[in-house]
Amino acid sequence: MASKTSRIGKVFGGLGVLLVAVIATGCAAPQFTYVSDSGANTYFKVPFGWHRISDGSLAAQFKTKGTTLGRVAGTWDIAFDADQAPTAGHLFSPNAKQPFAFAFVTPLSATASNTLRRSPYNGLRDVLLPVTSAGRLAVAQGGTFPLTHFRLLRDMLIKPGQGVHGVSDTFDYTYPGGITDTFGKVVLTNSDKSQLYVLIVHCVATCYSHNRDQIDTIMSSFTVRSP
Repeated sequence: MASKTSRIGKVFGGLGVLLVAVIATGCAAPQFTYVSDSGANTYFKVPFGWHRISDGSLAAQFKTKGTTLGRVAGTWDIAFDADQAPTAGHLFSPNAKQPFAFAFVTPLSATASNTLRRSPYNGLRDVLLPVTSAGRLAVAQGGTFPLTHFRLLRDMLIKPGQGVHGVSDTFDYTYPGGITDTFGKVVLTNSDKSQLYVLIVHCVATCYSHNRDQIDTIMSSFTVRSP
């Protein structure tokens, strides 16, 4: 499934992404930045102080040799970094000391859609980073996947309605050099399995543990409305 999604288009920017800072009453500082794209019917929120990664920087990062997640681009791509020195490089870095969030939406090919029909939830679990034992075995046999010592922390089926359904997983992987990162991943598809919606948040394991409540809020805010 991951290999199917890694060949999707190269559309970056110019897609009418709407960023709205919700201003509290009085003099209180904004709490969240709401991120939405009406064309993708997809919405989520991140803390107001997080920095958006430019479309150009994100596109360049996918061309970097040796990246962990491979080439991923969709009809909507956006990333935010909580670091005070934000960089697209934190998307793949084992040294993300602050949370980094990346979301994308892409249409599914007929082949990928059929795969989901045969194995609906395992196919979603293995998008971007494999979670199932079969998915992990497949990338290990490929010989190019550098992450090891997988540990599943949480796995949930989610059905937010309107035919949208998917999985929410939290897990550890260890990079070469011994640094362990924790990943939170939400992967959804619509009722006819023609679209894929993904949100992934990660940072080093100690960072993730310290920011777990905040990251859980981001992940639970990921909303898709089927057209």
